[in-house]
Amino acid sequence: MIPPKQNAAFVACMEDILDLYQQPYDPECPVVCMDEKPYQLLGQTRQPIPMKRGRPKRQDDEYIRNGTCCIFLFTEALTGWRHTSPQEHRTKVDWAHQIQRLLEVEYPDCPKIRLIMDNLNTHTTASLYEAFPPETARNLVKRLEIHYTPKHGSWLNIAEIELSAMTKQCLNRRIGSITSLDKELATWEKARNSMQKGVDWQFTTPDARVKLKRLYPQIKM
Repeated sequence: MIPPKQNAAFVACMEDILDLYQQPYDPECPVVCMDEKPYQLLGQTRQPIPMKRGRPKRQDDEYIRNGTCCIFLFTEALTGWRHTSPQEHRTKVDWAHQIQRLLEVEYPDCPKIRLIMDNLNTHTTASLYEAFPPETARNLVKRLEIHYTPKHGSWLNIAEIELSAMTKQCLNRRIGSITSLDKELATWEKARNSMQKGVDWQFTTPDARVKLKRLYPQIKM
């Protein structure tokens, strides 16, 4: 949802993100977007009847609620890479461990990562200090350059596009356990990464200053 009226805080964050998307690819300092979504695990009450010629797959209308989990997603749009990780919880410590993995497993040789995400209360460098000893936390912090999307500006996060694709392509059926979900997501991730499916972001700061002019404060000279 875009604010209905002038909002300097919104446009400041928006232009920061849009300018970042226009930067040329830098393998030493890649731009990575992250987001997360809750997911309801649903089990079957009866074994589904497999699809046959002329007859679609059939399953019982009843299902078993097996609790919820959280799916973390990271994506680098310019290279067509993404990584998903389902977790039982969405705490500060869970987020911190995801960031540690991003830096130490996915990008161990990059001096710095430019990370785009929303300003959820778990998405702060303080979370790293709640999960790791201060020396480890500080080393992780020094490799992060964080850029927050504005409030009501989730559409500016490319990770939202990936979450939408993931939901349509991988989560369009019942999945009853976090173990099964992890396998399904890993298969989807591997296939999509092999195709290097990136995002060609076209909306720029000059575009925003015209199309979203109403959001910019009117300066009296």
